[in-house]
Amino acid sequence: MPSKFVPLTEPLYEYLIAQRSNAVDPVLEALRVETENLGDVSVMSISPEQGSLLTLLVGLIGTKWAVEVGTFTGTSSISIARGMVPGGKLTCFDQDFKWTTIARRYWSKAGVQERIELKLGFARELLARFRPQAPLDFVFIDADKESYDDYYELLLPHVRPGGLIVFDNMLRGGQVIDPTEKFTPPNRAIDQLNRKLAIDPRVQTVLIPVADGISLCRKW
Repeated sequence: MPSKFVPLTEPLYEYLIAQRSNAVDPVLEALRVETENLGDVSVMSISPEQGSLLTLLVGLIGTKWAVEVGTFTGTSSISIARGMVPGGKLTCFDQDFKWTTIARRYWSKAGVQERIELKLGFARELLARFRPQAPLDFVFIDADKESYDDYYELLLPHVRPGGLIVFDNMLRGGQVIDPTEKFTPPNRAIDQLNRKLAIDPRVQTVLIPVADGISLCRKW
């Protein structure tokens, strides 16, 4: 049987990211350049097609109340905030003042600063006390991998039926199945969560090969 997936070459990937709405975005392009100049840590930023997908998903379900765990320099939060309905609020959880200072600058440049509230500190502690104003429509989790399951369990009760929880880095560059890498704590944690989500009766889940793997979980 022929393969049902297309391996991405660099030219094909460049073609892929060009074929999306608003592919030319001066704000996100400037943010991408500044983030890449930070060095190896820039790998924590989401990719262009991920940002477009987040905006589309947020808009598709009419998101008014959203949470992000792991903000870094702000690409994902801008993408989420742009897709929200008027009056929407995105609450971001991150522990790094330095990176989120960059995010704050670009929230202003993108004109979404009024939609975003930043909570600095350890996410597990903050989320344990978090009480949203209304049931959440959308959650994006992209922080320390060993805590993903904790974030999931803390936030799922606050998500409305039909709401989405989206996880990034769920393939770990293929390391989740690599014989020499799959037993490291982060990779083992992600593999265990992938398997848990696939059989969790509280959600409907699909793992898609966008960037480093994105899991979409719809709460029943």
